Amino acid sequence: MIQTLRSRMHATYIKYPRQFWLMFFGLLISRIGSSMIWPFMMIYVSEKVNLPLTAVAGLLSINAISGIFSSFLAGPIVDRLGRKWIMVVGLGLHGLTFLALGQATTYPQFVVLMILAGGLSPLYMVGSDAMLADLVPVEKRTDAYAMLRLSANAGIAIGPMIGGMIAATSYNLAFYMAALGLTSYSLLMAFFAKETLPQHTALVSEVPRREPFGGYQDIVRDRRFLTFLLLVTLGILPGVLMWTLMPVYAKQNYGIPESLYGLIPTTNALMVVFLQLPVTSQTKRYRNRLMMALGAAFYALGAGSVALASGFFGFWVAMVVMSFGELVLVPTSSSYASILAPVDKRGRYMSLYGLTWSVAMGIGPIFGGMLNDQIGPWAIWVGALAVGLVGAGGFLWQAMSQTPVQPQTAE
Repeated sequence: MIQTLRSRMHATYIKYPRQFWLMFFGLLISRIGSSMIWPFMMIYVSEKVNLPLTAVAGLLSINAISGIFSSFLAGPIVDRLGRKWIMVVGLGLHGLTFLALGQATTYPQFVVLMILAGGLSPLYMVGSDAMLADLVPVEKRTDAYAMLRLSANAGIAIGPMIGGMIAATSYNLAFYMAALGLTSYSLLMAFFAKETLPQHTALVSEVPRREPFGGYQDIVRDRRFLTFLLLVTLGILPGVLMWTLMPVYAKQNYGIPESLYGLIPTTNALMVVFLQLPVTSQTKRYRNRLMMALGAAFYALGAGSVALASGFFGFWVAMVVMSFGELVLVPTSSSYASILAPVDKRGRYMSLYGLTWSVAMGIGPIFGGMLNDQIGPWAIWVGALAVGLVGAGGFLWQAMSQTPVQPQTAE
């Protein structure tokens, strides 16, 4: 049995290039650190500034809006100058921002730092998505994106469990650990990674340099891609609300402390670690848009079930349901975005795909905060259910009415 396990691990290792594994383990380190604080950020801020939930959640919207602008800039830079150094800079500076967040005490300070954090986060994400597509051929790409999600969620399995206990006594230490994780990955990329920008793309970089709007004008005319982005945004918005508002909702309304709540994001992460590859091995057999419809439906049902929860177990079950949606939707949509992207515009296509999370983060917390303050806490989750089902319905309509999509360019 041990020999069989070793053989499987070796077969998986040789399936991908060495730099992929650098990204895999670097992401694991950075996520262990950042997830020690991020699930509890709204609790920390709400206790510091003592403002209504709409104002506190607005910080996440500010963070997301900053990320949107940054993603637009990151795409052309990644396509022209390369992937490696924008990832190094983004990770390193983001780590320093976490240090500063641990010292913030006023709402204006949080606003400035959330703008900085939002602007820096997409630099790594855009570069990483493009680098993975450079390194891995299209037929292996869905599995490769799933592997990186496994790495990220292995970190999240460890981080919140430890971070919840640390945050209950010292939020400052949790911020320090987040900074250490991000800067460690930055240094690994700086010293050991190689640039992956396709050579022929670099040779034609003068053409997009003269294009208006950073070379995005062709992409904004790609209606199929833009519709896909809209549906992904609607599909993941319920998950955004669960990650950002459910910790505050659970503590303020049902007295769930950070030390106990930390087990909920850990459950999500463990599901990804142990189930992502088996789930992906099944979902990749079916049409991608049909699977994205299924994933969005699970996202919606998970968020909607929070309205029925009244204790730890109910919130835990809601996260389990939502996590199945994540297992199906996220790697499938990442691979689908890379298939739609021409190789010379891969950075820009992937940067716009990355905006789906930023846009959902920009809309979701304010949307949920307004429902909470104007109607009641339960309305957050009914609204999330409705939005998620619209996204699922859109994917289902596409799956039933459109032909399969092939990669735009041979690689």
